[in-house]
Amino acid sequence: MITIIAAAWATQPFVVRAQSASASATERHKQVDAIFAPWSGTNTPGCAVGISRDGVLDYTRGYGMSNLEYDIAITPESIFQVGSVSKQFTAFSIALLAQDGKLSLDDDIRKYLPEMPDFGKTITIAHLIHHSSGLREQGQLLYLAGWRGDDMMTEADMLAVAAKQRGLNFAPGTETLYNNLGYTLLAIIVKRVSGKPLTIFAQERIFQPLGMTDTHFQDDHTEIVRRRTAGYQAHPDGGWRISIPASDYYGPTGLFTTVGDLLKWQDNFIHARVGGQALVASMQTSAISDNGVASGYGGGVFVRSYRGLRTVGHDGVHAGYRADAVSFPDQRLAIVTLCNGATIAPPELTQKIAAVYLGDRMTPMAPAVKVPEPALSALAGVYWSSLTDEVVRVEVKDGALRPTGASTPLEPLGNGLFRLGETARWQFDASADDALKAPELRIWDAWPTPRIFTRVNASVPSASALASFAGRYRIDEVDMTYTVLMADGKLTMRWPRQTDLVLEAVGGDRFVSGAWTVTFTRSPSGTVDGLTLTARRLRRMRAERLTTAETPVIRAGNST
Repeated sequence: MITIIAAAWATQPFVVRAQSASASATERHKQVDAIFAPWSGTNTPGCAVGISRDGVLDYTRGYGMSNLEYDIAITPESIFQVGSVSKQFTAFSIALLAQDGKLSLDDDIRKYLPEMPDFGKTITIAHLIHHSSGLREQGQLLYLAGWRGDDMMTEADMLAVAAKQRGLNFAPGTETLYNNLGYTLLAIIVKRVSGKPLTIFAQERIFQPLGMTDTHFQDDHTEIVRRRTAGYQAHPDGGWRISIPASDYYGPTGLFTTVGDLLKWQDNFIHARVGGQALVASMQTSAISDNGVASGYGGGVFVRSYRGLRTVGHDGVHAGYRADAVSFPDQRLAIVTLCNGATIAPPELTQKIAAVYLGDRMTPMAPAVKVPEPALSALAGVYWSSLTDEVVRVEVKDGALRPTGASTPLEPLGNGLFRLGETARWQFDASADDALKAPELRIWDAWPTPRIFTRVNASVPSASALASFAGRYRIDEVDMTYTVLMADGKLTMRWPRQTDLVLEAVGGDRFVSGAWTVTFTRSPSGTVDGLTLTARRLRRMRAERLTTAETPVIRAGNST
């Protein structure tokens, strides 16, 4: 299969024939194979990988199974749904329309989307591209509206819930917060401006000119796609379960492609055969927020550095599919890793591959240091962000500090600084008079600006006090009423078609359940009058209390 893909590349005008394999190349490829060894069996999903150097295909191979039911192996020609890797093609389509003079990135989105409400602040097309619009996340809005993850969702569904919103996470342009709704709206703008849906526009203006013959946006989840891999989720009791999205919206996701086609696209970042050098350069330029800080995000791609080397790329997650496509432009190295198992982490695999090829040019990672367990225990606790309303809980487990429930520990680097994985950093403040109190925590993850948390010291409500929160709460913006009640001695939030949220007190009127922060609010007289819901991409969505009537206690197994 390697020969077949290499031959296909050889038909493209911008690709020269690969050099004969040398001993060093053979050794590199063996090291790549070793990275994917855990996913190379016949009873597991796996990955396809493609690597190019100077525009020449260096290595491509499939590992694991494309379909576990029919014993079909993954090959370099296998087609994957690539999640958010799709975003760069949506952004590029918008940039082509701007280049054509049909729109401006500074246009108010309501010029093309009159359904969207007037929030009192202008949201521009550029805000959508750069995740700085302040719009609430579409998936979390639908979750609060009672939609399940495997429900069939359309572009019209997303636009409808967006049009009902009356608030934003933040003023447009003041922050950067990853947002899928923005890219759904961009796809609609492409259709309304060009007269063609993004599926056709991208095919004509991007995929066909670059010879990406195995790539398309999907707008019908029942479509037959030859050589498509099945997506899988690990089952708690062992084995795998099918996890294929039943979605008919696209823009933030929805792209089907192969490693070979994405390498052709990565090559366009260098040679700009489609779009021209100015447009391609703008795609790789970080946006600047209103306060002058570079966000690290360009036109649908992250613009970062990894161990001292500049990178351009994006990862992707949708249902059981996982993807990562990254290039090191200065070293002319491009790597694409596409996988069909939800427990596989392509960005980590891509980083390991990059180290095989560029390790001698990378800045060494700082070594971890030893920290006594009592010092770690002093940092454990509950932290809350007044800006984002998120709660982070930290515990010591198996002798290491880690986010509560996480399998990956925080690696201490000294002076209160910890590393999570290869890139995320957690900095506990050690400047206070009593350093062990660690009053502040700063977290850097995908964005250059840290999220700032302070330790929560408020006492938790007594068991008898929990009953005061029981009642019915309403959010008109998602057309849903929620019941808060005591179930088996635990405060619980319930609404149709969703699994209950069991609320765990973290201090005062604030509770957490999984990724959600639930904070009850009080009137001037002290009576509970509502609550707010917060997740990573949706802040303080308010539900008004409808009644203070006592709600019955629910025993186990009774969902009435």
